[in-house]
Amino acid sequence: MSSSSPSAPARELAGGKLLVDEPAAGVVRLTISNPAKRNALDHPILDAITATLGALTDARCVIVTGAHGMFSAGYDIGEIPEEEFEERAERLVAHPFTEAIDALEAFPFPTLASLPGHTIGGGLELGLACDLRIAADGVLLGMPPAKLGLVYSHTGLRRFIDAIGAARTRELFLLGRYIDADTALQWGLINRVCAQRDLDATALELARELAANAPLAQTGNKRVIGALLDAGGHLEEELERELVELRRASFASKDMREGMRAFAEKRPARWSNE
Repeated sequence: MSSSSPSAPARELAGGKLLVDEPAAGVVRLTISNPAKRNALDHPILDAITATLGALTDARCVIVTGAHGMFSAGYDIGEIPEEEFEERAERLVAHPFTEAIDALEAFPFPTLASLPGHTIGGGLELGLACDLRIAADGVLLGMPPAKLGLVYSHTGLRRFIDAIGAARTRELFLLGRYIDADTALQWGLINRVCAQRDLDATALELARELAANAPLAQTGNKRVIGALLDAGGHLEEELERELVELRRASFASKDMREGMRAFAEKRPARWSNE
């Protein structure tokens, strides 16, 4: 998919439960819109997120947000019949949810979660899979597995441990309580809190800035950060060579020379991604 013009109306996917628009040049926004289920994530929404991210060609930043004053209440498993629960719930979590998370993490440019309302369970992990997160003041965030009898996935728990450490992850998952946005900011679970009325504008301002930065630097630094987290303290030789080459290639790039000139001349850089 090539990004549309910033003035184009939102496209409706997943039966209207995922809206896709381009609010600024180089910025694509994915808006979860499933109000009857508090923006719960179902198979069509998750598949649409995965497909959209995989098809983007011109986007330099993706915003993930929710409509109707909510972000997401997590997996849509509440109406699965009891006799089918084990198979269908596991299939939802293991297949489309994991693929959507992987697609967010694999997207080469920065991703930003904008949380306008309560962000719970799988919705919180979806937000955590983004590179940056901002939340409206008063938003609650929580992980309810302790209240549901659920053992969470080890990959999901690792994602929280990487973000907020083992002690905070234990508090979040073993107590199963909600925390407010200010506490989430102190923990490092989110990057910024702003007034509800300012959330959309703040998210768009950040997204524009992310999209305007050097493409090679954005993709390279995101790759290095992800590789270091995945490596867990030990880099295999082949991976270390790849990361060193990314740095070396940046010194040889046209964009670094352009960036240095633009900085000296106090003007916006004109990136070529070369």
